[in-house]
Amino acid sequence: MPLPDFAVISKPVQSIAFHLGKLSVHWYGIFVACGFLAGLWTSSIRARKSGIPAESIFDLGPWLVFGGIAGGRILYVISYWKEYFADYPITEIFMIQKGGLVFYGGLIGAIFVGIAYLRFKKLPVWKFADILAPGVAIGYFFGRFGCLMNGCCFGRECHLPWAIRYPIGHETHTFGSPALPVHPTQVYDSLLNLAFYFALNHLFYRRKFDGQVFAIYLMGYAVLRAFVEYFRGDYPVHYLGGIATPAQIISIGIVTAGIILYRALPRKLSGNVSQLPAKP
Repeated sequence: MPLPDFAVISKPVQSIAFHLGKLSVHWYGIFVACGFLAGLWTSSIRARKSGIPAESIFDLGPWLVFGGIAGGRILYVISYWKEYFADYPITEIFMIQKGGLVFYGGLIGAIFVGIAYLRFKKLPVWKFADILAPGVAIGYFFGRFGCLMNGCCFGRECHLPWAIRYPIGHETHTFGSPALPVHPTQVYDSLLNLAFYFALNHLFYRRKFDGQVFAIYLMGYAVLRAFVEYFRGDYPVHYLGGIATPAQIISIGIVTAGIILYRALPRKLSGNVSQLPAKP
């Protein structure tokens, strides 16, 4: 059964948005930047309602960006060294404007840098973690559309009405062959995390102890990611006898970390948690 016209992605999927002189500005970088800004802005709103100056979030922001980009790039280079870096100049490692960040690496990097910053500033780590957790989900919503435009993180072959096809030159559309219809896994990820953002934001105003929202984010995101991974088609290697992707393996550790935090963090009655005004 042929796919309907709306399922065919051709000219609109271009990795470069525009040029500034000799500098190429990629859609991936634009969407990732929008994700960071959206995450920090929404987090600043929750901070103000928690009695924390919004400036504290924006001061922390650059450090989170640094940790996120560094961690995401390091894990990407490690994961795809043989495919994309071994036979290219070493400077290719730093060409992040072309895409190539692994979210789990970015999450871990941002967590470590964020905790170090908050400890240094003597700020409440788990309260800040709760404030920021929904912002990570909304940032991810934007970031995955960057992946869609970049042509990475694509799905495996499918023939559903909403399948997409990439232009010639993509891994799924080689010269002389018809485009392979694939799952729009980037869109799956984006929409699931948008819904997750609203759920976490709702929970934030009803949390029972500091760190609860962050722990639930870790568990929930890992489950969502593991689910979407079953539709991915861009991984060269699978684990556990070919039934798991690298991200699903990491998801096991992230879920475990979330469960440990949820059980280990001091539980406080709502009267002992910083009082939050009801959400308007």
